[in-house]
Amino acid sequence: MSTLAEVTHLIQPKWFEPNMVSELQQRYCSGKPYPHVVIDGFLDEKVADTLYENFPKLEAMKTHYDGINERKAEDSQFENYHPMFKALRNELYSRPFLQFLEQITGIENLTTCNGPLGSGTHQGSNGSYLDIHIDFNIHPTEPLHRRVNVLIFLNKFWKEEYGGKLEMWDANMTCCGAAHLPILNRCVIFETNDISYHGYSKISVPEGESRKSFYAYYYTPAPKKIKYHDTTFRTRPDEPMTKKAKTIVKETAKNFIKRQLKTFGLIDFYNKTFFALKTRNKENAQ
Repeated sequence: MSTLAEVTHLIQPKWFEPNMVSELQQRYCSGKPYPHVVIDGFLDEKVADTLYENFPKLEAMKTHYDGINERKAEDSQFENYHPMFKALRNELYSRPFLQFLEQITGIENLTTCNGPLGSGTHQGSNGSYLDIHIDFNIHPTEPLHRRVNVLIFLNKFWKEEYGGKLEMWDANMTCCGAAHLPILNRCVIFETNDISYHGYSKISVPEGESRKSFYAYYYTPAPKKIKYHDTTFRTRPDEPMTKKAKTIVKETAKNFIKRQLKTFGLIDFYNKTFFALKTRNKENAQ
């Protein structure tokens, strides 16, 4: 059986050597406030530069979020991208890479899925933010349990003063246990569960700059006993009471409605109609 070090073209082969995998596993398991590992120089340098230089324009991205808890864009239309994006997705979906993730995380039987719930790109311009949240736990239309996130940042000239660090908060939302700057070619692998709170604060960047990342999500077969919940936002301790109240009401209502839609098999219809209309690219809607 080929190892990823033998078949990879885009990811630096050194990360998949046995001694390095062992080190990454130790770093992942000791990650605080929940299991995670940061890998700098994850991709071949030329590959990272190509992805950065050919990242899709913000206005061309399909889905745009602009609400009380998030302002960013998302897209997974790889057929419209530079071929390197699809090649990276394929490498991150390969069986050798899944085995690599299983070794690091200790989670067996990892798999992927197609579409935006499997992989894609995120981008945010000046003022973008993604409040602290946990991810949805069960795929809305397939029997899959979300377990691991892989984020690859593609920001070549990012500065500390821009903000936008990936914040990782503790289970009680009392303190930020880790914060990672979204610099070019930095990969963050982390477990996603009911206490893996993460997000980023509002960024302040010059015109023409944006926070860019490539994402891939990984799943295992879903056990029947787990109760579905959607992405659930929480507020930081120092945020205004008005925002805290609005967030609690919104998230409680959203999760109740989404559970009902999933129970009655209507969530896919909702995503393709009402949700798509609410988040569509305003440029394309005109």
